[in-house]
Amino acid sequence: MEATAVLQKTKWVIDPMHSEVQFKVKHLLISTVTGSFKTFSGTVTAPSEDFENAEIQFSLDVNSIFTNQEMRDNHLKNADFFEVAKYPTIDFKSISFKKTKGEDFLLTGNLTMKGVTKQVEVKAEFGGVAKDRQGQLKAGFEVTGTINRKDFGISFNTLTETGGLALGEEIKLIANIQLAKETK
Repeated sequence: MEATAVLQKTKWVIDPMHSEVQFKVKHLLISTVTGSFKTFSGTVTAPSEDFENAEIQFSLDVNSIFTNQEMRDNHLKNADFFEVAKYPTIDFKSISFKKTKGEDFLLTGNLTMKGVTKQVEVKAEFGGVAKDRQGQLKAGFEVTGTINRKDFGISFNTLTETGGLALGEEIKLIANIQLAKETK
């Protein structure tokens, strides 16, 4: 009987001190408001050094939303938008992570927001691997994509004086993620 090789998977965890998660949405359709989530966590389990086919899990603490305006942040936390008391997290679990060209990947997974789960695709650009001053191995990715907030039941909007919508439906996502290789 022939022995089969066992693939050694490598687990990485998000380094929150060197990572950020932002979103952008049109306001009055003439300008863009940028916000972020201050608290998040996640893991990447990679079957190879190039991260292809990695399993990715990610969770955002919705209560940590920050747009630099306390009144707006509080409104985003209520039932008009995220309904934090009932849905405290936004969660993502990958289905596939495939290299498309060079250092670019396509990340497909299930995003759950406000109790609704939808499959989404985002782009991920691999920045490389390096050791920090303490000798810990780190890896970096920039993840970008767009989702429609109405797909997740976030449909609140108001009309402007001219009858247009005050808020855009498309949400741009930007995450700069630094991972730390988990040591045993």
